[in-house]
Amino acid sequence: MNNKEFLNAVDLLEKEKGIDRETIFEAMELALSSAYKKHFNSLSNVRVDINKELGDIKVYSFKTVVEEIEDERVELTLDEARKIVPDIEIGETIEEEVTTSDFGRVAASTAKQVVVQKIREAERNNIISEYEDKQEEMVSGTVSMEDVRNYYIDLGKTQGILPKTEIIPGEEIKMGSNIKVYISKVENNPKGPLILLSRSHYGFVKRLFELEIPEINDGTILVYSVAREAGNRTKIAVFSENSNVDAVGSCIGEKGMRINQILKEVSNEKIDVIAYDNDPEKFIENALSPAKNVRVFITDEKKREALVIVDNDNLSLAIGKKGLNVRLAARLTHFKIDVKTYEQAKEEGINIIE
Repeated sequence: MNNKEFLNAVDLLEKEKGIDRETIFEAMELALSSAYKKHFNSLSNVRVDINKELGDIKVYSFKTVVEEIEDERVELTLDEARKIVPDIEIGETIEEEVTTSDFGRVAASTAKQVVVQKIREAERNNIISEYEDKQEEMVSGTVSMEDVRNYYIDLGKTQGILPKTEIIPGEEIKMGSNIKVYISKVENNPKGPLILLSRSHYGFVKRLFELEIPEINDGTILVYSVAREAGNRTKIAVFSENSNVDAVGSCIGEKGMRINQILKEVSNEKIDVIAYDNDPEKFIENALSPAKNVRVFITDEKKREALVIVDNDNLSLAIGKKGLNVRLAARLTHFKIDVKTYEQAKEEGINIIE
């Protein structure tokens, strides 16, 4: 890389990558100083100066003027210095050009390395700035690679990592297929941008609803909360400030058309669309769907604890398989929920009028 090529590369970096010229020259001068010391076994301080118009490179060795010399490689006395520069003072430096004829080869190699490094840094920073804004959003990508732990998703400008622990249990991911993924984390690591993806995150279902339900996308219907155990069941609580809008019905759609589109994307995982209610007792009752004949009592408002009484026929529905239904209802409502039958309540001395 000659002087002209280097200057052209600097111009290109500034125009296409948005890197300031001064930043490139500063990096280049530092890199050339290190390269000079390494290749020419220089033990003194050196400074590199680049002519920003012509690209000419000059190397200067400099020493600091001191009262007493501790290291003669980088220092000299005032008397010695004044033989060269009569009016120099202590603390100032004196320079001598030490550019060698064969330094051009080292400079060319170093220039190429700096340009490549700055391109990588610019691309990495551009990716980070773009995807930082997309954290907690959903994007589409192509499944490009797979190893023991991860799938690698081509997102266009970069690649995201979809850990196999973050896919929906039971789903099959095919190479080359286009899939929707939720960006759970964006990090700027020394090796480059790290974009972690998920399909099991509760936010994935929330973004699917925003995508498929126009009234959620435009704010007519609001999502209060989402609770999910991927592959099994999701509960999503919705409401509208417009009394004429049926939030639950709009999400399900005529003959279930809207919800069916979402179900296809989550491998037919069960989804309960729940009506949010300002009354916590009513909200908990809704959240325990498909259980019916549910009576809810708020036992401690500060600790957010509730007692739920159900008949024997609805006990298993309220609790769910392995406690899944009540567990999701608790996450959805942010209440600790204790489910009992009337008989269990009586045995524990809780007086419930049936």
